[in-house]
Amino acid sequence: MIVTSLRYPTLTALACVGLLSTAAQANTAELESLIEAAKQEGHVDSVGMPDTWANWKDTWADLESVYGLAHTDTDMSSAEEVAKFKAEGENATADIGDVGFAFGPIAVQQGVTQPYKPTTWDEIPDWAKDEDGHWMLGYTGTIALMINKNLVEEDQRPSSFADLREGDYSVSVGAVGQASQANNAVLAAAYAAGGDEANLAPGLELFAELAEQGRLSLADVSIANLEKGEVEVALLWDFNALNYRDQIDRDAFEVVIPSDASVTSGYATIINTHAQHPNAAKLAREYILSDEGQFNLAEGYARPIRAEHLTLPDDIAAKLLPNEQYASARPIQDFAAWEQSAKVLPRQWQSEVLIHQQ
Repeated sequence: MIVTSLRYPTLTALACVGLLSTAAQANTAELESLIEAAKQEGHVDSVGMPDTWANWKDTWADLESVYGLAHTDTDMSSAEEVAKFKAEGENATADIGDVGFAFGPIAVQQGVTQPYKPTTWDEIPDWAKDEDGHWMLGYTGTIALMINKNLVEEDQRPSSFADLREGDYSVSVGAVGQASQANNAVLAAAYAAGGDEANLAPGLELFAELAEQGRLSLADVSIANLEKGEVEVALLWDFNALNYRDQIDRDAFEVVIPSDASVTSGYATIINTHAQHPNAAKLAREYILSDEGQFNLAEGYARPIRAEHLTLPDDIAAKLLPNEQYASARPIQDFAAWEQSAKVLPRQWQSEVLIHQQ
C-alpha cells in the first residue's frame, strides 16, 4: 500500500493496468521502498503538530491505521522547534516539525533540516517551498475580515480594507506588536494602501484613522468575545475566522478575504537532519502533501497549499472560502525587511495609532 488519497485508486493499481509512465512507475517504486522503510521504523515523533491544530489528529490516525506508525507530539512554538533541533543534535527526540513560514529558511540556516521532495512537489507553488526540499508549506493562512451580521447592517459590511474607512462599526485587530496574527493584519492593510514589508506606514495610517473616529476596538479577537457580541468586525487568519464562525453560529458571521489585498502566510514541515525515524518523517510529509492529507488539513479549516489542484469533497469545501477570494492575497516577499518592521511595530503602534484612541 502506498501514500495516496484513500478516496482515489492507488498508484499501484494504476501501474498494474499500464496507466503510468515509466518515470511514474519508478516514482511509485521509490515510494513503496520508503513505505517499507518507514514501517520498519514504526514510529514518528513530531513537535508543534498537536491533534487540536489544523486537524493533525486525522493525519496521525491515518498514518497509524494505514502504515502502522505510532505517533507522539510535543507542542511548542516555531522558534522553540528550531532551537530544540539545534540543541539536541545527534540525540534528536523529534523527527518532524511544523513551523511558521519565516522559520523554514531559519531552520535551513541553522543546519537542522534534511531535504525530501514529495511526489506532489510540482503542485506546490515556488514561493511556498525551499528549492532543495528542506521545507515546504502544507497549508496557508490569509488575513480575513470576520463580520458579525447581527451587529453590522448588510449595506455596511466591508469587503476590503478601503471599506473599513467608511463604516460606523468598530474594528478589532488584536494585540499588535505581540501576536503574529495582528502584526500580519497591519501588513495586509499596508499592502492594500501601497505599502510593503519595509513600509507599514499606510497600514498604520488606516488604524490611526479608525482610532481617531473612535472605531478601533481593543477587545481581544477571541472566540469568547465574538460569541458575546463584543466584536463587530475583526481581522483574523482565515482558518481561525472560519473555525470560530462554525463553532459559534455559521449564519451569524460572514468571512471574506479583503478584495484590495491581503497577506498569505502558512506553516511548513521541517524534517530533523538527525531524525531517529527519518523514513517515517518523510512518509509523514508525503502523506501531508497527498490528496488525503490535504483534505485532512482542510477539514481543520486550514487552506491546503495544493488547493488549486484539488477537488475537495463537498462537506469539506463548505468549510473553506472559494479560491477566487484569494486573488489579491500575496505572500511575504522580503523576510528581512518584515523582520525589521515587526521589531519596531510595537512602538509604532503606540506612538502612531493608540495615541489617537478616544
